[in-house]
Amino acid sequence: MRGKRTGVWFVLGLLGVFSLGLSAVEPGADPEGAETEVTRLASVPQGQGSIQRVRHALLRPQRHYSRPSPDPLEEEMARLEQRLSSHPNDFEAQLLKGLLYFKSGKFEDALSELETLTERAPKFRLAHLIQGDLLLAQTRTVKDIGATPLLGGADHQGLERLDELRREAEVRLRAYLDSLQGRLLPRPLLHLGEDVKTGLMVDKSNHRLFVYRRDDRGRLALVRDFYVSTGKLVGNKTLRGDLKTPEGVYYVTRYIDDRQLPDKYGIGAFPVNYPNELDRHLGKTGDGIWLHGTSSEDYSRPPQDSEGCVVLANLDLNVASDYIEPGRTPVVITDGVQWLAPSRWQGLRREVKSALQAWRRDWESGDPARYLAHYAEGFWAPGHDRESWADYKRRVLRGKSWQEIEIDDLSLFGYPASASNGSTMVVAEFEQDYDSNNFSSTMDKRLYLVREAGAWRVLYEGPQ
Repeated sequence: MRGKRTGVWFVLGLLGVFSLGLSAVEPGADPEGAETEVTRLASVPQGQGSIQRVRHALLRPQRHYSRPSPDPLEEEMARLEQRLSSHPNDFEAQLLKGLLYFKSGKFEDALSELETLTERAPKFRLAHLIQGDLLLAQTRTVKDIGATPLLGGADHQGLERLDELRREAEVRLRAYLDSLQGRLLPRPLLHLGEDVKTGLMVDKSNHRLFVYRRDDRGRLALVRDFYVSTGKLVGNKTLRGDLKTPEGVYYVTRYIDDRQLPDKYGIGAFPVNYPNELDRHLGKTGDGIWLHGTSSEDYSRPPQDSEGCVVLANLDLNVASDYIEPGRTPVVITDGVQWLAPSRWQGLRREVKSALQAWRRDWESGDPARYLAHYAEGFWAPGHDRESWADYKRRVLRGKSWQEIEIDDLSLFGYPASASNGSTMVVAEFEQDYDSNNFSSTMDKRLYLVREAGAWRVLYEGPQ
């Protein structure tokens, strides 16, 4: 635990590099002040404010962090080296590596790392900007990214672009810091079925796309994560053209090759099925929400720069595409991921699975009262509300002398709280095998389960 905490403090210091000033000249040592400031930042609750507040928390005029001890540097450098060993084209890791070198006082190594990076990724504007800052830091303190007199005459558009690059730097650094916070599991991905090898999760507030896979024992494991750009406006999409990225549980529907697309969509696109059943039920409008790449002129785009799509660097989209199977790969988009301790995550998963089995057993029993007790007050299905559904099911059950229902290939997704109309909700998807005295069928089914009066009840039922 002590080693992990030291590593987090070190990276928090890295977040403060540009807030406190880049300088190749050794600053006055202040170990006690540095520890106090980092401890204060570490106590700031997650989700309370933007990255900008992190910068303000770190901002301390005329004060500097002392050079960290070699142990945390070696620990964090080893993590980045491991990333680069597994993924040689992980340019974000190379950028972070250069910043770590600089923070530890290894200026020549930092500059060499950034020079190599800009040669390998010539369109990575943030890398070029930081490389210039490192060169300038040989002669003066650089108080913020791009804070150089050479850019003092930039026009309004140029200054806006500079602010966007600063925001991108902070988002990338924050994502690295979050990766050191321990082994928590995402509520949006509770269980992946046997035929669902990977699941995608987009965290809009941190501009990150996570790829998780299901291993041979059914466990959830993080494969990769990538920086993404989302809608120009904050909030959940409700209307066509509102420039917001939707929040909910979606699926990749198909792949569109770059030969069929304008250049701004990059190397390809994966449309998702927005609006989903709940979106339509809530009256949301719009379509054309895609995961796609960047134009040939750009390496990446600013954090909030799309018309509602999720945008990856072409290099990252190419890697992510290996984990995407149209028609099967889920994409959960949330404003902020709810991370759970493994025990809580497993407990919630067991609870929902148990509720589904109770629904299945009571349906099999043929008792209308027991079966219909599993349906929420606001239930709907294609062509039905709760009242008409209950009448329909009572008529069907009167003709049954026996029935057997099996649930296979179950997937469970925690619906984003910001998009569930104030309800605690989970989406269950499975193959349903139904057999009875007068009818048999197999279908892919989707249920929306809502927490109501202390129990999980069915809010929506329909085909996938």
